[in-house]
Amino acid sequence: MQFKDYYETLGVEPSAGEAEIKTAYRRLARKYHPDVSKEAGAEETFKAVNEAYEALRDPQKRQAYDQLRARGYRPGDEVQPPPGGFGGGGPGGVDFEEIFAGGGAGGGFSDFFESLFGRGRGGGFGGAQGPRAQPRGDTRAKLAVSLETIYEGGSVRISVNNKTFDLRVPKGIRPGQMIRLAGQGGLGRPDGHAGAHGDLLLEIEYAAHPQFEVDGRNVIHMLPIAPWEAALGATISVPTLGGPVELKIPANSEAGRKLRLRGRGLPGDPSGDQIVELEVLAPRPHSDEQHQAYERMREAFGDDWRRA
Repeated sequence: MQFKDYYETLGVEPSAGEAEIKTAYRRLARKYHPDVSKEAGAEETFKAVNEAYEALRDPQKRQAYDQLRARGYRPGDEVQPPPGGFGGGGPGGVDFEEIFAGGGAGGGFSDFFESLFGRGRGGGFGGAQGPRAQPRGDTRAKLAVSLETIYEGGSVRISVNNKTFDLRVPKGIRPGQMIRLAGQGGLGRPDGHAGAHGDLLLEIEYAAHPQFEVDGRNVIHMLPIAPWEAALGATISVPTLGGPVELKIPANSEAGRKLRLRGRGLPGDPSGDQIVELEVLAPRPHSDEQHQAYERMREAFGDDWRRA
């Protein structure tokens, strides 16, 4: 099992804060998402970025990873887990098929991740939560579901004790809610029947998404726009969980301005909205003509534009 440097994958220092890690993840996920990227190896890079972010965004997972990294491992070094692994996996033999946002990239986390944290975004080493036995032989585990599946409703394929299920995920299910699979948990129900299995209780959590964050039932999307679009106004195609829509950017908009797409958030009673936060970016000039355009802007606005 080879060590992975998750900080190196995201291009951040080990001292990076939560906001910096999130920004790096957004930038890389947007660049390598297989639905849009034309770069070679984009899907594998996208999976690696998702795995790194999943390890570092959770304080317990990050602490566990940092403890291992402090032993001096470097990328590619062989890591020998202690007998029984680092504590992940748990009883019940649960193995999830990882679901990546956007439907374009699937596949599980690496052996390194699963040995450290357990399968199915669970945990073990360092105290993170994972598949674990409950009283009466029930087994609890977390199941990460893409926002697209939460928005539309649908099925997620999982494997339990060498059996494969297409698990129906109700539309609009909330984080922390449970889906029960009767008879698919661990042994040991106190009902007097030898060998009886408990139930498998799957706690829903939302998978990290490269384009959206969730606030209650609202969905937040950071929209990069050019300075002239902010100043003059524009109509821009914006991604939503239900498909792209045209959004009118008012003239004289500033970075941080929030626009609301009503009813475009997660389903519920009432449904949430999508909040589009504007992020004004200056494109890098790549030609003489573009350099000259920036020169003309400098002459037009002068050096006092900050005070204005």
